[in-house]
Amino acid sequence: MTSTPTDLDAVRRPVEKAKGLPNPHYTDAAVFAEETQAALLSTWAGLAVAADVPEAGDAKPISFLGMPLLLLRDREGIVRVFNNTCRHRGMILVEEPRKIEGAIRCPYHSWCYATDGRLVTTPHVGGPGQNKHDAMKREDLGLIEVRTHIWRDVVFVNISGDAPAFEDVHEDLLDRWKEFDQPHHHGGPDSRFELRVKTNWKLAVENYCESYHLPWVHPGLNSYSRLEDHYNINELGRYSGQGTNVYRQLTGENGATFPDFAGLSDFWNEGAEYIAVYPNVLLGAQRDHAFAIVLEPVDTENTVEHIHLYYATEETDAELRARNTAQWKEVFEEDVFVVEGMQRGRHAPGFDGGRFSPAMDGPTHCFHDWVAQRLQMHRASNSNAAE
Repeated sequence: MTSTPTDLDAVRRPVEKAKGLPNPHYTDAAVFAEETQAALLSTWAGLAVAADVPEAGDAKPISFLGMPLLLLRDREGIVRVFNNTCRHRGMILVEEPRKIEGAIRCPYHSWCYATDGRLVTTPHVGGPGQNKHDAMKREDLGLIEVRTHIWRDVVFVNISGDAPAFEDVHEDLLDRWKEFDQPHHHGGPDSRFELRVKTNWKLAVENYCESYHLPWVHPGLNSYSRLEDHYNINELGRYSGQGTNVYRQLTGENGATFPDFAGLSDFWNEGAEYIAVYPNVLLGAQRDHAFAIVLEPVDTENTVEHIHLYYATEETDAELRARNTAQWKEVFEEDVFVVEGMQRGRHAPGFDGGRFSPAMDGPTHCFHDWVAQRLQMHRASNSNAAE
């Protein structure tokens, strides 16, 4: 484990002079822990999608960076995230995804919580047959709720609770895609899949950001949406990604296509954009469907990619939907050997973080700069607190 902070000054230089994040940011457990605090817990990180709990009472336990959380749609239909622990002795409340029919009951001492987090019953807390005690004030012992925001069905969480409002942090991106501020309907069981990848989560982000690798890693995609049809999205300090001026709709045997999102401008007739919402959410916007990838950072060497596809209408053609899922799964699987290869390469002691092509790697540099900036702010805050 590294004992001294990594040098990040070279990362924050202009793209033509910058180096990438040093090796410990991909291989070292201590740096992973530092990044967790600086870039994941103190910002708006992606946790899941609201479609994971489609109906009132649906509950899904999620382990996020070692923390037991509970994704829940309450009786009023509001999606919430709580600590998945009883306020009594810290027992895990929900072990497996399930429907909460009545209350959330702790299996240890049967303390029960409403789906909005209120503590509603405390059996025998004042002695046998006495379900109340003056020292145990139920109104103060509800489930600990995590700050959330939902955009494009992605459930973002701010674990620290002190990040600026999501709408303020991502004001520019929300404006950029304001045409898509309309319902996104999850395609259902055939429109979700997971990829377990032996790589650091950041490599999945930086690979997604850029189109430079298309001709060699995605030859099928590049055959109709060529490298020269793409453009970089470089928004330093905010988000980054790529776009294409040649988006080809999937067409069924009878010529059918998915319905378009309503009221889109002419750009989206053939254009599409793919943006990384820092730190760990990857979004795709097209005229007739969208997708969200929520990256689950497991540890320095492992990441789970949770992929979900969305449509403009609740009902879509099942055969066409299945083909679309298969097509995207093939594209994303083509990236696996790349991000896993880069992860192995980061164990080479002589690698200095690499360089960026000013013409092609701007989106990746934007992400590295953002991570470095978050870390520098985190270190400065810790230093000031220690004085």
